[in-house]
Amino acid sequence: MQESKRQKQIGQLLQQELSGIFQRMGFNVIDGGMISISSVKVTPDLLEARVYLSMFKIADSHEMVNRIKERMGEIKKELGNRVGKQLRRIPELTLFLDDTLEYIFKMEELFKKIKEDDAGRENK
Repeated sequence: MQESKRQKQIGQLLQQELSGIFQRMGFNVIDGGMISISSVKVTPDLLEARVYLSMFKIADSHEMVNRIKERMGEIKKELGNRVGKQLRRIPELTLFLDDTLEYIFKMEELFKKIKEDDAGRENK
């Protein structure tokens, strides 16, 4: 089912505000790695939001998600202060890992290997 215009608007608003909160809390750059919010999908009733986190050069991404979940109360409070005027209720946030970036790197590596194999066959 396709998202409504309101769902998309709320998703974009939450993504912007959560990005700002993550920067303030120091979650965007950790140990030489980066965390960004790739997207936020909101349910039709606007009561739940799926927050997709993209991690780059983070050693243990599941551990990092757990560290963020530990501070979820603080994150929701800050989010409520920022978007309380636009929303009646702050959606329940659920964190998910977005492995698109990892998938792209794996695919590039495979293509590079195929290209090298083809070049090796041509030289024979």
